[in-house]
Amino acid sequence: MSAPPTDFDPNHNPWQTLSSEPRYANPWIAVREDQVLNPRGGRGIYGVVSMKNKALGIVPVDAEGNTWLVGQYRYPLNEYSWEIPMGGGPVELDVLESARRELREETGLLAARWTRIARLHTSNSVTDEEGFVFLAQELTQTAWEPEETEDLRLWKLPLTQAVDMVMRDEITDAISVVGLLKAARLLRLG
Repeated sequence: MSAPPTDFDPNHNPWQTLSSEPRYANPWIAVREDQVLNPRGGRGIYGVVSMKNKALGIVPVDAEGNTWLVGQYRYPLNEYSWEIPMGGGPVELDVLESARRELREETGLLAARWTRIARLHTSNSVTDEEGFVFLAQELTQTAWEPEETEDLRLWKLPLTQAVDMVMRDEITDAISVVGLLKAARLLRLG
Protein backbone atom coordinates (compact mmCIF):
# COMPACT_ATOMS: atom_id res chain seq x y z
CA MET A 1 0.00 0.00 0.00
CA SER A 2 1.42 3.40 -0.93
CA ALA A 3 1.58 6.38 1.43
CA PRO A 4 -0.02 9.77 0.73
CA PRO A 5 2.20 12.51 -0.73
CA THR A 6 4.45 14.16 1.86
CA ASP A 7 4.86 17.54 0.12
CA PHE A 8 1.80 19.15 1.73
CA ASP A 9 0.54 20.14 5.17
CA PRO A 10 -2.94 18.61 5.75
CA ASN A 11 -3.59 21.24 8.44
CA HIS A 12 -2.97 24.22 6.14
CA ASN A 13 -6.24 26.00 5.23
CA PRO A 14 -5.87 27.83 1.89
CA TRP A 15 -9.20 29.64 2.37
CA GLN A 16 -9.46 32.97 4.18
CA THR A 17 -12.79 33.95 5.77
CA LEU A 18 -13.37 37.71 5.54
CA SER A 19 -16.80 37.73 7.18
CA SER A 20 -19.58 35.36 8.12
CA GLU A 21 -23.31 36.07 8.32
CA PRO A 22 -26.13 33.77 9.49
CA ARG A 23 -28.87 33.50 6.84
CA TYR A 24 -31.35 30.93 8.17
CA ALA A 25 -31.87 28.57 11.10
CA ASN A 26 -34.43 26.02 12.28
CA PRO A 27 -34.26 23.21 14.87
CA TRP A 28 -32.22 20.98 12.49
CA ILE A 29 -29.95 23.24 10.41
CA ALA A 30 -28.28 26.64 10.27
CA VAL A 31 -27.19 28.27 7.02
CA ARG A 32 -24.50 30.92 6.85
CA GLU A 33 -22.88 32.88 4.05
CA ASP A 34 -19.16 33.59 4.27
CA GLN A 35 -17.26 36.19 2.27
CA VAL A 36 -13.99 34.49 1.40
CA LEU A 37 -10.71 34.65 -0.43
CA ASN A 38 -10.34 31.37 -2.29
CA PRO A 39 -7.04 29.42 -2.51
CA ARG A 40 -5.95 31.51 -5.55
CA GLY A 41 -6.74 34.80 -3.78
CA GLY A 42 -10.00 35.58 -5.56
CA ARG A 43 -13.00 36.98 -3.68
CA GLY A 44 -16.12 34.91 -3.43
CA ILE A 45 -18.91 33.59 -1.24
CA TYR A 46 -19.27 30.25 0.43
CA GLY A 47 -22.58 28.95 1.75
CA VAL A 48 -22.34 26.45 4.60
CA VAL A 49 -25.13 24.31 6.03
CA SER A 50 -24.38 23.38 9.65
CA MET A 51 -26.26 20.43 11.04
CA LYS A 52 -27.53 20.48 14.62
CA ASN A 53 -27.49 16.67 14.88
CA LYS A 54 -25.11 13.85 14.06
CA ALA A 55 -26.27 11.59 11.22
CA LEU A 56 -26.65 7.95 12.28
CA GLY A 57 -27.09 4.83 10.21
CA ILE A 58 -27.50 1.27 11.40
CA VAL A 59 -27.02 -1.95 9.43
CA PRO A 60 -28.88 -4.62 11.40
CA VAL A 61 -27.75 -8.13 10.42
CA ASP A 62 -29.24 -11.32 11.84
CA ALA A 63 -27.61 -14.73 12.21
CA GLU A 64 -28.85 -15.77 8.75
CA GLY A 65 -27.24 -12.77 7.01
CA ASN A 66 -30.45 -10.78 6.57
CA THR A 67 -30.74 -7.03 7.01
CA TRP A 68 -33.63 -4.55 7.18
CA LEU A 69 -34.22 -1.61 4.87
CA VAL A 70 -36.54 1.28 5.62
CA GLY A 71 -38.51 2.75 2.73
CA GLN A 72 -39.91 6.24 2.73
CA TYR A 73 -40.69 9.13 0.44
CA ARG A 74 -37.92 11.73 0.63
CA TYR A 75 -39.35 15.21 0.27
CA PRO A 76 -36.17 17.01 -0.94
CA LEU A 77 -35.62 14.42 -3.70
CA ASN A 78 -39.30 14.06 -4.61
CA GLU A 79 -38.84 10.29 -4.78
CA TYR A 80 -39.12 7.10 -2.77
CA SER A 81 -35.96 5.80 -1.13
CA TRP A 82 -34.87 2.48 0.40
CA GLU A 83 -32.27 3.05 3.11
CA ILE A 84 -30.74 1.48 6.16
CA PRO A 85 -32.43 2.54 9.43
CA MET A 86 -31.14 6.02 10.18
CA GLY A 87 -31.79 9.34 11.80
CA GLY A 88 -30.21 12.10 13.78
CA GLY A 89 -28.84 12.31 17.27
CA PRO A 90 -28.22 15.44 19.30
CA VAL A 91 -24.57 16.49 19.18
CA GLU A 92 -24.29 16.35 22.97
CA LEU A 93 -25.49 12.70 23.19
CA ASP A 94 -23.37 9.62 22.68
CA VAL A 95 -23.84 8.49 19.06
CA LEU A 96 -24.34 4.86 20.08
CA GLU A 97 -27.17 5.83 22.43
CA SER A 98 -28.86 7.71 19.59
CA ALA A 99 -28.28 4.81 17.18
CA ARG A 100 -29.96 2.37 19.59
CA ARG A 101 -33.00 4.68 19.77
CA GLU A 102 -33.20 5.05 15.97
CA LEU A 103 -32.99 1.29 15.36
CA ARG A 104 -35.84 0.62 17.78
CA GLU A 105 -38.01 3.48 16.46
CA GLU A 106 -37.62 2.56 12.80
CA THR A 107 -37.58 -1.26 12.97
CA GLY A 108 -38.54 -2.38 16.47
CA LEU A 109 -35.18 -4.16 16.70
CA LEU A 110 -32.87 -4.30 19.70
CA ALA A 111 -29.25 -5.40 19.28
CA ALA A 112 -27.01 -6.99 21.88
CA ARG A 113 -23.82 -6.35 19.85
CA TRP A 114 -22.88 -3.00 18.31
CA THR A 115 -19.83 -2.16 16.20
CA ARG A 116 -19.08 1.28 14.78
CA ILE A 117 -18.05 0.61 11.18
CA ALA A 118 -17.86 4.09 9.62
CA ARG A 119 -17.43 7.79 10.20
CA LEU A 120 -18.23 9.94 7.18
CA HIS A 121 -19.07 13.41 5.93
CA THR A 122 -22.17 13.32 3.76
CA SER A 123 -21.53 16.26 1.41
CA ASN A 124 -18.44 18.07 2.64
CA SER A 125 -18.49 20.78 -0.02
CA VAL A 126 -21.64 22.38 1.45
CA THR A 127 -22.28 20.92 4.90
CA ASP A 128 -20.38 20.06 8.07
CA GLU A 129 -22.62 17.04 8.69
CA GLU A 130 -20.79 14.18 10.36
CA GLY A 131 -22.24 10.70 10.15
CA PHE A 132 -21.63 7.42 11.93
CA VAL A 133 -22.67 3.93 10.85
CA PHE A 134 -23.05 0.98 13.18
CA LEU A 135 -23.36 -2.74 12.57
CA ALA A 136 -26.05 -4.12 14.89
CA GLN A 137 -26.09 -7.87 15.58
CA GLU A 138 -27.69 -10.41 17.94
CA LEU A 139 -31.11 -8.94 17.26
CA THR A 140 -34.39 -9.16 19.14
CA GLN A 141 -37.72 -7.97 17.71
CA THR A 142 -39.82 -5.58 19.84
CA ALA A 143 -42.56 -3.03 19.17
CA TRP A 144 -42.08 -0.67 16.23
CA GLU A 145 -42.32 3.05 17.09
CA PRO A 146 -41.96 5.32 14.02
CA GLU A 147 -42.14 9.09 14.55
CA GLU A 148 -45.18 11.15 13.53
CA THR A 149 -43.34 12.56 10.49
CA GLU A 150 -42.43 9.11 9.16
CA ASP A 151 -44.48 6.92 6.82
CA LEU A 152 -42.15 3.94 6.78
CA ARG A 153 -42.13 0.52 5.15
CA LEU A 154 -39.83 -2.24 6.42
CA TRP A 155 -38.17 -4.82 4.19
CA LYS A 156 -36.21 -7.78 5.54
CA LEU A 157 -33.88 -9.17 2.88
CA PRO A 158 -30.47 -10.82 2.55
CA LEU A 159 -27.60 -8.36 3.02
CA THR A 160 -26.19 -9.58 -0.31
CA GLN A 161 -29.42 -8.50 -2.05
CA ALA A 162 -29.18 -5.03 -0.46
CA VAL A 163 -25.57 -4.78 -1.73
CA ASP A 164 -26.81 -5.74 -5.22
CA MET A 165 -29.33 -2.87 -4.96
CA VAL A 166 -26.46 -0.49 -4.15
CA MET A 167 -24.54 -1.72 -7.19
CA ARG A 168 -27.61 -1.15 -9.43
CA ASP A 169 -28.10 2.39 -8.01
CA GLU A 170 -31.41 1.38 -6.45
CA ILE A 171 -30.06 2.53 -3.07
CA THR A 172 -28.49 5.96 -3.44
CA ASP A 173 -28.47 7.43 0.08
CA ALA A 174 -24.79 8.02 0.94
CA ILE A 175 -24.94 6.67 4.49
CA SER A 176 -26.79 3.56 3.32
CA VAL A 177 -24.31 2.91 0.51
CA VAL A 178 -21.32 3.23 2.85
CA GLY A 179 -22.96 1.19 5.60
CA LEU A 180 -24.12 -1.69 3.42
CA LEU A 181 -20.83 -2.02 1.53
CA LYS A 182 -18.70 -1.85 4.68
CA ALA A 183 -20.93 -4.29 6.59
CA ALA A 184 -20.87 -6.79 3.72
CA ARG A 185 -17.10 -6.58 3.45
CA LEU A 186 -16.55 -6.87 7.20
CA LEU A 187 -18.89 -9.86 7.38
CA ARG A 188 -17.51 -11.30 4.11
CA LEU A 189 -21.02 -11.51 2.65
CA GLY A 190 -20.66 -9.53 -0.52
